[in-house]
Amino acid sequence: MDVVRIFDTTLRDGEQSPGFSMNTQEKIRMATQLAKLGVDIIEAGFPISSRGDLEAVQAVAREVRDVPIAALARAKKMDLDAAIEALKPAASSRLHIFLATSDLHLKVKLNMTREQALEAITAMVRFGRQNVAEVEFSAEDAGRTDIDYLCQVCKAAVEAGATILNLPDTVGYAVPEEYGAMFLKVREALDDAPGVTLSAHCHDDLGLAVANSLAAVRAGVRQIECTVNGIGERAGNASLEELAVALAVRRESFGVTTNIKLDQLFPASRMLTEITGAQVAPNKAVVGANAFAHEAGIHQDGIIKNPLTYEIISPETVGVPARSLVMGKHSGRNALRVSLRDLGFEPSDAELAEIYRRVTSLADQSKTVRPRDILGIAHEVIRRGASSVTAEATSAA
Repeated sequence: MDVVRIFDTTLRDGEQSPGFSMNTQEKIRMATQLAKLGVDIIEAGFPISSRGDLEAVQAVAREVRDVPIAALARAKKMDLDAAIEALKPAASSRLHIFLATSDLHLKVKLNMTREQALEAITAMVRFGRQNVAEVEFSAEDAGRTDIDYLCQVCKAAVEAGATILNLPDTVGYAVPEEYGAMFLKVREALDDAPGVTLSAHCHDDLGLAVANSLAAVRAGVRQIECTVNGIGERAGNASLEELAVALAVRRESFGVTTNIKLDQLFPASRMLTEITGAQVAPNKAVVGANAFAHEAGIHQDGIIKNPLTYEIISPETVGVPARSLVMGKHSGRNALRVSLRDLGFEPSDAELAEIYRRVTSLADQSKTVRPRDILGIAHEVIRRGASSVTAEATSAA
């Protein structure tokens, strides 16, 4: 079975989003967890952006020895020089060079012609290849680049020495069918050149980053660029945890696997949240607080009988300690009985009915019913039940 390599850019693209900046020690800590997670390559930063970022890439490269470290550079010699310097301590390294290729970016942002862009790509990839063992080239805004010109760009990059070609949906404009078709066209133009890996890098501006990445896998892509918790520019990048779980759960459908250790997904997510202070949405797939929480009575009853009824993967598989049966106005008596057992109670049917009545009444008034609320209600109902029995016995005597 083919392996899809996971290129993690949490420390580079993820860090570029507002509020997600990390210092050197935080980058090292996160990179260590990413290595434990099993990512295939860690993009540690953009060295030309600041001396601090260059030194952070160096520090990560010194500390993390069992995963290749990548550094980003524009197709400019000063960028490449900074990236090459930053990667010197790495046990294994990759130079990641990019240049925009869409007519919009070439004209408005770079003031370059197509021919000038091809010359820059060829020269800088060749220079990079002379200094670093592995070079990846990214055609920025590939999703909006003329397909014939994009094929020219890819051929030029490969001829100059690039062995990984990344075709990003930089602005999150693509839809799955179009994005997959783009890779098929490039594969055809390259005649599936041996030793060349195609890579996908998707942004989530239309909420399609994961779907587009999966479409790329179906089209033959064998590297996905993504981030923990889906952080990144604007609406973010494709979410690492969602992609890893999708490819694991639907392995037979995609016919590929990854090297990700699924039980490290939740710890990685929590660590990033702790470092950045940015919480994930409760309904975030895989790692959100509600991803394995069930409130509806019908769902709770199914989960109690067989978790597969409403969970396609167990919480423990992705590192979540346990599922939760949340008590609310939609909850059922079976879930309440299980919750009471977890709290050390074995109520009678009559006691359960009264506790259930009080819990649902409280839930109508409050958004959440906490375990301590259930504990208080159970104590009161069961104590009252015991007192009633004692009073009846005394009266009879």
